[in-house]
Amino acid sequence: MSSLSKTRVAVLGLGIIGSRACSRLIDAGWQVACWNRTPKGMAGETATPEAAIQGASIISIYLKDAPAVRQVVGQIAPFLVPGQIVLNHATLDLETTMWLDHTCLTHGCRFLDAPFTGSKVASANGQLLYYIGGDAGLAKELEAYLAVTGKGQLYCGNVGAATVVKLATNLVSACTVQALAEALAIATSHGVSAACMVEAVAQGAGASVLTGMKMPTMAAGDFETHFSLSNMEKDSRYMAALAKSAGLHTPAITAVSQRMAELIATGLGDSDYSVVVKPYQQTE
Repeated sequence: MSSLSKTRVAVLGLGIIGSRACSRLIDAGWQVACWNRTPKGMAGETATPEAAIQGASIISIYLKDAPAVRQVVGQIAPFLVPGQIVLNHATLDLETTMWLDHTCLTHGCRFLDAPFTGSKVASANGQLLYYIGGDAGLAKELEAYLAVTGKGQLYCGNVGAATVVKLATNLVSACTVQALAEALAIATSHGVSAACMVEAVAQGAGASVLTGMKMPTMAAGDFETHFSLSNMEKDSRYMAALAKSAGLHTPAITAVSQRMAELIATGLGDSDYSVVVKPYQQTE
């Protein structure tokens, strides 16, 4: 990584995660140019993504979804130069990840499939965990760069493997939070306090980092966005596509995806995905 150390990098997408990753890179002394569709007023922000990538050794993509990634990468593709490194951190469908790899190869760039786990707090504290798909040597070369925003890497295999892992783990999160919402609703409807139910899960076999993060805020009706319902619903559709391509019947995520879509239609899409509990609380 010595040849790239503290050289110019570009960050495309300044949402909850991208903006915090960008700030950490700037604070760590990297020369950062950044871009967002809606201007954020951040240091180094450019008017166009083409301007952001000019002269960048590394391009990190933190855009919202596959359509945004395809549109922006299609726009910057003619301006990519051989030797640039492109990392995709957005959660995408597998087809788009493979399209990115092909696009980079066509322009002589190196590509790493690098989505992450972690949300607002983790990104602010540099504690994202990156799932890595692609050249293991390139991942090694980028360790110092990714260490600014992350606590480590989990190597998953070839390009596409990290995308699959990210979607599969999000399936667990989406289904778990829906289960927590239903458990809270059932318990409180039968006179059990939400606090008792939170403690019961914390002390039981179902306890996890996720339940510890989400269940207390769900019980309190706090839906500050760490990972939005709209993002999780989008990911659930990518999960369904993976299952379909493998010929698998996946009733749990199918039902949860439908439920999330119903709640987005009521205006809850920008809230944290733990907002799936809110309709139960409104009927209590």
